[in-house]
Amino acid sequence: MEPPANIPRVALIDAGGANLGSVRYALARLGVDAMVTSREDEIARADRIILPGVGAAGPGMRLLRERGLLDVLRDPPAPLLGICLGMQLLFDGSEESDVECLGLLPGLVSRLPESPGIRVPHMGWNALSALRATPLLDGIQAGEQAYFVHSYAAPVTSDCVAECEHGIRFAAVVQRGLIAGAQFHPERSAAPGSQLLRNFIGLGARDRSMQAAGEAACPA
Repeated sequence: MEPPANIPRVALIDAGGANLGSVRYALARLGVDAMVTSREDEIARADRIILPGVGAAGPGMRLLRERGLLDVLRDPPAPLLGICLGMQLLFDGSEESDVECLGLLPGLVSRLPESPGIRVPHMGWNALSALRATPLLDGIQAGEQAYFVHSYAAPVTSDCVAECEHGIRFAAVVQRGLIAGAQFHPERSAAPGSQLLRNFIGLGARDRSMQAAGEAACPA
């Protein structure tokens, strides 16, 4: 896969997630030397911001608060992509630990329900179903499989651009303007995951088209 042209400065936030190294390696395969940082001033100078994460919402938000990153993430200076827990933290709050999150996307993250034949955590490959067109999903075909590991999920709202089903429908990819998130692990999702990362970091002159696509179904 060819690296994106005019590679931007990518800030990869060190929020204590075990997937930090694998996300950095996935970006390196695309020709992107991401800057791993937990400094607000470095994030403020970035062209793209990626917030990876695994684990629970409460500790995740506490770590962001301790590192002084809440202000810059609640008013990000560049397109922001949350991955796995990082996507969940974009929402108003989470039932996990009953915690207030970043509030960039409306909605409450809740636990996936268990039922006969449906195990929680949701772990493994599952099909993506696109709900509307956006440059973030360019090159990702309907029904392509992505790799998930999670027990909590965001609801399917007007900000959801691709959904998945595990007992219930939940948001797999979200976007509101230049705020985006993937519940699955793109760094572990083979070609679709690489394509999503490539789409995000390679937006370049397409920033306005991504923003327009994200806002089309997201009235204020």
